Amino acid sequence: MSTAASPVRPSRADRFLGVVERLGNRLPEPFTLFLILFLVIALVSTFMALADVTVQVPGADEVTEIQGLFTPEGLTWFTTNIGTNYIGFPPLVTVLTIWLAVGVAEKTGLLAAGVRAVFGSAPRWALPYAVGLVGVMGSVMSDSAFIVIPPLAAMVFQAAGRHPVAGLLGGFAAAGAGYSTNIAVTSLDALFSGITTAVTEILPNPGDPVNPLSNWYFNVVSAVLLSVLAGLLIDKVLEPRLVRQGVPVGEARFAGTVVPDDGRPGAGAHDEPVVIADLTTTERRGLAFAIGSLLLVAAVLTVAFVLPGSPWRNEDGGFLPESPLLGSITFVIFVLFMVPGIVYGVVTRTVTSMKDVPRLLEQSVKDMAGFLVLAFVLGQFIALFNWSGVGQWIAVAGAGGLESSGLTGYGAIVGFLLLASLLNLFIISGSSLWTIMAAVFVPMFALIGYEPGFVQAAFRVGDSATQIITPLNPYMIVLLTFLRRWEPKAGLGTVIARLLPFTVAFWLVWAAILSVFFFLDLPIGPGNGIFLDQTGSALAD
Repeated sequence: MSTAASPVRPSRADRFLGVVERLGNRLPEPFTLFLILFLVIALVSTFMALADVTVQVPGADEVTEIQGLFTPEGLTWFTTNIGTNYIGFPPLVTVLTIWLAVGVAEKTGLLAAGVRAVFGSAPRWALPYAVGLVGVMGSVMSDSAFIVIPPLAAMVFQAAGRHPVAGLLGGFAAAGAGYSTNIAVTSLDALFSGITTAVTEILPNPGDPVNPLSNWYFNVVSAVLLSVLAGLLIDKVLEPRLVRQGVPVGEARFAGTVVPDDGRPGAGAHDEPVVIADLTTTERRGLAFAIGSLLLVAAVLTVAFVLPGSPWRNEDGGFLPESPLLGSITFVIFVLFMVPGIVYGVVTRTVTSMKDVPRLLEQSVKDMAGFLVLAFVLGQFIALFNWSGVGQWIAVAGAGGLESSGLTGYGAIVGFLLLASLLNLFIISGSSLWTIMAAVFVPMFALIGYEPGFVQAAFRVGDSATQIITPLNPYMIVLLTFLRRWEPKAGLGTVIARLLPFTVAFWLVWAAILSVFFFLDLPIGPGNGIFLDQTGSALAD
């Protein structure tokens, strides 16, 4: 009797994921979501203002009165500050600047060449670990990592006689589950730190200043260990399971990643451009010159910064906790991406004249158009949350609740990680989710003794680990399209089932890394610790 037509009873996991998908599909897109949240805070603040609600922030000298948007004062505040709220949104200052340089490095081909060089130089046994490393480090390319890395990894695996689907899925898992960490400082660090800084303005003692380097020590340790973990999972779990399942290893029908029509003759929407794993002689030469320029710039900056009497030192002659050097991080990242990107472009002829540089910068800004639109409503939301006093009220109430329940220690951090992981199933955008959570949890945890930078580091764990198993991740569809080249009948359930071990393992190991930093009270970045001092911990007494 044939079983092909027999109905398959959905498993508990399938039913659960079906519920998640249905609930997630009911959420509005991010702009509308934050517009709704803005209106909710507007109404809540108005009712609280009319009820004369006040809040006493521990450590503050004065009582804060809740201000309502739909009051004469609130309406005039909003109409006179709508532009300031937008332009003053802190991530705009750092993210746009860094993204200009990252965009040049990406569009000249430097980042893709670097990825391919790492893949191409790895021996067969080390390929899973190379994919893990490149995937975790792929966040330097922003969302492009989800499009570029998986097909390249599949192609390299197949050329080496290993299972191409293991490279495909492993590359996606490493890029997604480890998205929030990196050895390099990326635009995501600037984005997160900008949001955190905006929220700390409501605190009487905001703790150590938060900048793109504030989580660097934690990120370096996490990136190294998660890269190894990803390679181990690809090598010992994913690939053997694919072999047991009999997933075809036959030649793929594609050799690279799908890119939009760029106007070149023969390049159109129906073509499948070829991305070759091995670098050409010109690309190798360009990469060598780019690395040389990177080292030269890094050396010049290092000498300038560390010289005695350097203007980038603080008044005490050091760099921590504050100094012009830490305030120049955006500039440093900008130069370290921009210079090698242009050098690579000149050598490979993707930059042939000075006019090509502003053209590449324009393309980078176009890539940021979605963020610029979203930043408008994000800026209004953050500004209202801070101005109204609702943020302070929630923070004080929440901190008091945590303290009275006894959840002021590590249990509160674990609960925060779980909540972030759950919300990440529905809100894929890390900036959107952190904007929501930071507005409440950064002040709340500060009031029970935790540095804002540490809360931001904890958020990274929950923000990344679960995004590779949610149907709401738009890149899941792209991955599924690639996978069907080998498995025409594969569905989202196929992808989720194979990526679930990465989610569980990444979450547990990453949380363990955070635990080590927590219990040993290790600094998570230059000038950033975990616990506020007695004056910073508003509920310390």
